[in-house]
Amino acid sequence: MLIEIFLALIIGIIFGTLSGLIPGIHINLIGVLLISLTASIYLNPIYTIVFITAMAITHTFVDFIPSIFLGCPDTDTELSVLPGHELLKTKRGYEAIYLSNKGSVIAIFILVAILIPSLLLIPKIYPIIKPLIPYLLILIVTIMILTEKRKLNALLVFFITGILGLALNTLEINQPLLPLLTGLFGASNIILSMKNKTIIPEQIITKSKLSIKRPLIGALIFAPICSFTPGVGSGQAAIIANTIIKNSRKQFLVLTGIINTLVMAFSFLSLYLINKTRTGAAATIQTIMPALQPSHLILILTTIIITTPIAHKITDNLAKKISRGFTKINYRLLSYTTLTILTLLTLTISGPKGIFVLTISTLTGIYSISLKTKRTNMMGCLILPTIIWLI
Repeated sequence: MLIEIFLALIIGIIFGTLSGLIPGIHINLIGVLLISLTASIYLNPIYTIVFITAMAITHTFVDFIPSIFLGCPDTDTELSVLPGHELLKTKRGYEAIYLSNKGSVIAIFILVAILIPSLLLIPKIYPIIKPLIPYLLILIVTIMILTEKRKLNALLVFFITGILGLALNTLEINQPLLPLLTGLFGASNIILSMKNKTIIPEQIITKSKLSIKRPLIGALIFAPICSFTPGVGSGQAAIIANTIIKNSRKQFLVLTGIINTLVMAFSFLSLYLINKTRTGAAATIQTIMPALQPSHLILILTTIIITTPIAHKITDNLAKKISRGFTKINYRLLSYTTLTILTLLTLTISGPKGIFVLTISTLTGIYSISLKTKRTNMMGCLILPTIIWLI
C-alpha cells in the first residue's frame, strides 16, 4: 500500500507541475475530470486523496511561473503580475519566482504552527462567524476599494464584473468559471501585452535577501479569512494584509506566495473541521470522501509536508531554465499559442456558449485593466453574486 501511495504522490506532483505551467489547466478542471471518472470506474479513495493533495500543493508553487513570464495568471496569482513583470523587465524574472517560491515554503511552516490552535478553535468560532459572512464580504470589498487611488474606477470594475458573474448564472454552461476567469485574468492580459509589444530583456539569475517578518505576520493573520468567506481568494487576503501591514514590492511577492499556498493547504483543514470547501481541490476530496476521518487528515498533512520540498525544487529548477532560455522564445508567437490553447480548451469544455463568455469576459478584462485599478477588483464576478446569494 505504501508503494501505491508513493506513486499517487509522485503522479500528483507531475500533474500539479503541468497544470501550473499550462495556462487554463487549473486543478479544479482536473478535479472535475476525476469526479467524472469515479462515476464510471473505481478509484481507491486513499490514493485519490493523496494524488489531489500533492497536485494542488505543487500547483500553488509552479503557477507563479506563467503568471510572471507569460502574464497569464491564475485567479490566485493575479497580484503577482505587476511586481513580477517589473522584475522581469529589469532582467530579474527568476528573482520574482524565487520570492514567491520562498513564500510557498513558509506557508507550510505556518500551517504546522497553527495546526493545533486551528483544530481547537475553528469548530467553535465558525458557527459565530457564519451569519456574518455576507457582511464580512462587504467589509472586504470596501477595504479593497478604499485602498485604490481611483476609487470610482475600482467600484465600477467591481460592479461590471459582478454583473457579468450574475449574468453567467443564467446560462446553462459546463464549467462556467473557466471562460469567465480565463477571459478576465488571462486572455485580456495576454492581448494587452501583445498590443504594447512587450520586449523581455535577457534574464539574469539573482536572489534577494529581505526580511520576511511583515509578509509572515500578514499571512498568518489574514489567510484564514479565505477559509470562512466564499468568493474571497488569496488575492483579496493579500490586499487586506498589505493594507494593514505594508510590504515592499519584493515582500509582497513573498506574501502572495505564502497566502496562495496557505489558503490551499488550509482548505483541507477547513474541510475536515467544518465540512466546508473553499477550493476546487477540497471540493473534489469532499465528493470522493464525504466524511473525512482523523486518519485522512493525517494522510493529507503528511502528503503536504512531503510534497513541499519537491515542489519547491521543481519550481526553482524550472524558473532557472526558463529564465536562461526565455529570450530565445518568440514572445508574440508564444502569446498567440497560449491564446489558442485557452480558446480550444474553452470550446472543448464549455462549448460555443463558453466562447461567447470568454469573448465578453476578455473585453471586460481589457476595459477593467484600462481603468488602472488593482485586478483583484475583477473578483467582483464571484464576490457580488456570493453576497447577493447569502443575503
